[in-house]
Amino acid sequence: MIDTYGGLAVRPRDCILRQLAANPEDAVVESTSYPSWLSQRGGAVNDASCLNRTDVYGVVRPSDEAELGRALAFAREHDLKVSLAGARHSMGGQTSWPGGLIIDLTAMDRIVVDEASGTVRVGGGALWQQVLEVLHPRRLSVTGMPSIDVLSVGGTISVNAHGTDFRTGSLAGTVRSLRLMKADGSVVTLDAGHDPDLFHAVIGGYGLFGVIVEAELATVPDELYRLEQRVVPAADLPSVLDALRSDENNRLMSADLATAGSPLMQQAIVYTYSRFPGAADEPIPELQHEPDSPPARLLFNLARHPGPAQWLKWTAQRDLLPRVRHCDSSRNEALRAAEACLVSRSQAMYSDLVLLRHKIPQYTDILHEYFLPPEDLVRFLRDTADALKGSDAVLLHASVRMVHAEPILLDYARGDRYSVVLYLSQEVSAEGNRDMAVLTRTLVDRALTAGGTFYLPYQQHYTRDDLARAYPRIEEFFALKRRHDPGLLFMNNFYRRFA
Repeated sequence: MIDTYGGLAVRPRDCILRQLAANPEDAVVESTSYPSWLSQRGGAVNDASCLNRTDVYGVVRPSDEAELGRALAFAREHDLKVSLAGARHSMGGQTSWPGGLIIDLTAMDRIVVDEASGTVRVGGGALWQQVLEVLHPRRLSVTGMPSIDVLSVGGTISVNAHGTDFRTGSLAGTVRSLRLMKADGSVVTLDAGHDPDLFHAVIGGYGLFGVIVEAELATVPDELYRLEQRVVPAADLPSVLDALRSDENNRLMSADLATAGSPLMQQAIVYTYSRFPGAADEPIPELQHEPDSPPARLLFNLARHPGPAQWLKWTAQRDLLPRVRHCDSSRNEALRAAEACLVSRSQAMYSDLVLLRHKIPQYTDILHEYFLPPEDLVRFLRDTADALKGSDAVLLHASVRMVHAEPILLDYARGDRYSVVLYLSQEVSAEGNRDMAVLTRTLVDRALTAGGTFYLPYQQHYTRDDLARAYPRIEEFFALKRRHDPGLLFMNNFYRRFA
């Protein structure tokens, strides 16, 4: 199964790593006395889209609260703006500021399990992969997470990501508390009962209120699930997904849409991970990384061009993958006799999607995401297919998941909503950018017309009016930002454009 995270792209880190290796003389801020603790002096940073190269003062990678506090104090003293970065998979300018100090949080990755309370405390820079690896030996798993594990916990809380646990929806409902370092260097603990306004602004707050030092997250038992798939017409998705949701044994679910054929996106593979009798007594195998498959990667990259490769990729996903998919073996003879495909909950989420990595400089991968009322899903899929016919962007993957309303300020779901995630290949050129902008504005308008919304971590090819229509509490959000950070220490390009 190919999947994308509800929220962020799986673009290779090549451009990020190249920028992190930039020479100090590339700096836009002249200085002869950079502090010794900078991990990068001057130069530039980028994000996973490789389209947002930004010249910066430097990058610091603190490993604890003391080092983090020192970096913020330095920024205040030298009148530097601060932007926060984890795995840098947001692509709407949320992780950089021209001439700013970039705080790379990936070294703040401490993880502590509290089995008595059923929670895990996670440093903001820890990757979800690390969290799963710590929980798995204790037969625990996360309540919710993105659909790829190479993203940071703090970063995905900051965009309120979601994944395949359709009962949980977004991360907002799984966060028990947060430790936040504010602009003045103080550290506060937030939850729904302690400063709920700030708590509900930081979740989905795009790093504008402070640094998520630590998050306390709910856990659930790690069980073996039976993995099944079925192919259905896209027009039947609402009824099929609704019926699957009514079965309490179904715990994880998503649907992949056809990326080839005519009409486009009008067929779907529905994946379910369900409990079965005796599942709690089954042994849980160790986590296994996805094997790299150069032939599969080659086919995926060939599918960046319209034609037979697209059809072959979709056909292989639909018809061949179920025959070669890895399944955990069970000691239950009855299940083995039935040839059940059993996968642990954590294993189902333990995915870095190595298939999507590439080093093709002329193309970059871009995500779109839209949230639709159930009654408008099928029409929006038809509209999207029509819009793609007139675009140079190539659809590599598309999926549907479910999210629910949360009490956060920038909530993208106004009730139960279907999330439509589009993973697109774009040419890296001025024309490619223009074409993507037209496609984005078309789909944003159609989503808003249908009473839906769009996701904010992606390219900013939408207007201030679009933002206000999708997020009616945006002015309240910006006002709260100014109240908690009156000096506007924490800044990014999202705030610069829309505040």
